[in-house]
Amino acid sequence: MKFSVFGLTDVGRRRESNQDSLLVAPERGLYAVADGMGGHAAGEVASHIAIEALSEVLRDNAFLRDRTDAQTAGTRLQDAFVEGNRRICDSVVTRGEWRGMGTTIVALVTLEDRAVIGHVGDSRAYLLRDGELRRLTNDHSWVSEQVRMGLMTDEEAHRHPMRNIVTRALGNRPALDVDINEAEALPSDVFLLCSDGLNSMLTDREITETLYENRQDPETACHKLVEAANLKGGEDNITVIVCLLSDDANANCI
Repeated sequence: MKFSVFGLTDVGRRRESNQDSLLVAPERGLYAVADGMGGHAAGEVASHIAIEALSEVLRDNAFLRDRTDAQTAGTRLQDAFVEGNRRICDSVVTRGEWRGMGTTIVALVTLEDRAVIGHVGDSRAYLLRDGELRRLTNDHSWVSEQVRMGLMTDEEAHRHPMRNIVTRALGNRPALDVDINEAEALPSDVFLLCSDGLNSMLTDREITETLYENRQDPETACHKLVEAANLKGGEDNITVIVCLLSDDANANCI
């Protein structure tokens, strides 16, 4: 099976700079979105460091060659996140003006019939299958914790003024807790990775409708999702990667 893939990042309508970073490496079946935070452009630095560490750690690995070992993929994803966290923490020590910077990250490794997802923070992974959208990640954020405890509804969390407060991020502290999940990958599945600049503007239902309407064309899907988020206010940077799984040997990876 092949993946048709496209990735897009946009500054949005309220931010002066784009602190998101993304990785689209179809030759390795590796995709990621990082959403940086911190003043003086430090968020941009943090997200870049995280993506660079991910790309370097997963550059030459057996699972990327044989594409069968989901457990190894998960272990290497965790190693890459830990390395990115170490580099960000070290950078803060040497550059005092970067103190407080950090980044969320979500990454996807596509194997032959499996997908392995790693994440820290509130950047998300979704799976669209048969018209239904399923979240593959649970946000590490204050509002999500309230929802899981039954103290807040999803709708209340979506508009809560503290919705941007994350409880985990690369760069927060030397010890890092990484979530690794695995999902089946079937023909016609669509995987979506995004920074919270998308899902903070659009509901899951709105994301589902836009993604489903454009599911056969990842490039158009990315542009339509970003356009929709900007039309709803574009309050943050918006980054999306759309991956369509296909039996077509001529599928394009962009």
